[in-house]
Amino acid sequence: MLTPVVLALGLSPAAGAPRAAPPRPKLVVVITVDQLRADYLVRWRQQLTGGFFTLLADGAVFTNAFQDHAVTETAPGHSTLLSGRWPAHTGIISNTEGVLDSTTPLLGVLGPGASPRRFRGTALFDWLKAADTTSRALSVSRKDRGAILPIGRAKAQVYWYQSGLFTTSRYYQDTLPIWVQAFNALRVPQEAAGTRWTLLRPDSVYSEPDSEPWENGGRGVAFPHALPADSAGAAAAFAGVPQMDSLTLAFALAGLEALRLGRRGPTDLLAVSLSTTDAIGHAFGPDSREIHDQILRLDGYLQWFLQRLFDRVGRQNVVVVLTADHGVTPFPEASRQQGHADARWVSLDTLVRAANAQLTRLGGTDTTKRWLDFDIGLLFFRDNGRLAASGVNLDSALAALAARVRAVPGVARVDRPADLARADTAEDPIARRWLHHVAGDSRIALVVTLRPFDAWSGPLPIAQHGQPSDLDTHVPLILWGRGIQHGTYDKRANTVDIAPTLAQLLGLSPFSLLDGRVLKEALEPPR
Repeated sequence: MLTPVVLALGLSPAAGAPRAAPPRPKLVVVITVDQLRADYLVRWRQQLTGGFFTLLADGAVFTNAFQDHAVTETAPGHSTLLSGRWPAHTGIISNTEGVLDSTTPLLGVLGPGASPRRFRGTALFDWLKAADTTSRALSVSRKDRGAILPIGRAKAQVYWYQSGLFTTSRYYQDTLPIWVQAFNALRVPQEAAGTRWTLLRPDSVYSEPDSEPWENGGRGVAFPHALPADSAGAAAAFAGVPQMDSLTLAFALAGLEALRLGRRGPTDLLAVSLSTTDAIGHAFGPDSREIHDQILRLDGYLQWFLQRLFDRVGRQNVVVVLTADHGVTPFPEASRQQGHADARWVSLDTLVRAANAQLTRLGGTDTTKRWLDFDIGLLFFRDNGRLAASGVNLDSALAALAARVRAVPGVARVDRPADLARADTAEDPIARRWLHHVAGDSRIALVVTLRPFDAWSGPLPIAQHGQPSDLDTHVPLILWGRGIQHGTYDKRANTVDIAPTLAQLLGLSPFSLLDGRVLKEALEPPR
């Protein structure tokens, strides 16, 4: 399926017959679809005829796979994929404490600087480089964190989308390569100004209503959805339409050609994080006609991408991993319509402000001081040493605050990180997921869990993720290609299992003590 983006790029299959199969895969391709819920591939399975179909039909499909940590956001999720370790060990516990770094500005475009400096430990590319220093990696995404974190701290070819262009930061290099400049010169997002996103298939294919009042802030809730008529506006809005994924995949192929990944001898790594499902899911929710159409379109884009990948590298030389960084919870309004009568938006802002004011009265003199910050279930202590030195009984203050938070409608539980270690993690998955997230982090005073189908309110009414519920943690996991034994596997798997499994497949020695296991059931036995 050739999209307008693909046609504009003029990409075509490479000539020549496939080469002989090497002793191990020459290219590992890790595709992460941001906010791809596991049930999407079940719900619309009969309508998937492209890339998803190929991977589901011939891959090792894990139906019981999870991002088994608590704050199910993009940065923590991506940090697990190729490190084999929980966020508690990678150090990436939230988006706000992810990759933003003002000391590493972007190249050729304005935007927030970014780097992996908060990431701890090593990842798959480090292990590849240790085995063969000529191995190369390319990681691309619409988001900085989606491109950066699968690679860890390594200096590789890492690019993301900002204001209509693909760029990187000075952490990685000082100038953009010629191939990146040439790709950006096509100005695909800018040229899309005024175009419309219409349904891919006939209206009868979609069972979802075309519009609901809670979608997209109540604006532009029905098809078609038009990009702004001006080029700058179109480049900014392009991130929220399906063609953004097509553009990202085309950019990945351009990089694969420029770097000759998979065609030089050593095993190379290509990581692609596709972010449009996240943008559309936030705006319209997981039960919308828009997300349905996005998945059908992405199915076609992936088929186009995989076919050209196989043409260039040889189908027998490739291993593909498909997964997601998190799921998503529906809008509470949608959940109430579906029978969850008590679903609600939840905010702790008033309580946190009151707690800060009380702590200032007890032990501080600076009335502007914020002792506590709240971020997606995490309550941070910013200066507990100063409070303790002033004689404030922190245990008593926290106990009182925890009691007030527990009384908020929608809050399921409030825990102190130190207390979680005593939980039965087999019987208490919420405690387990928090332990996987914040173990040993003394900055965190309390962790707060909502009931399933409730959501944290924010400045914009968007469908939310970030909770340790199965809605947000259950993700697809498919392994496909050389050395993989296809089939459906119901045994529990986690995203931290991807890196040790790939290491086993490639004969690599991880540098770190990993949290994941080797998915031996999906690996072909030695011959």
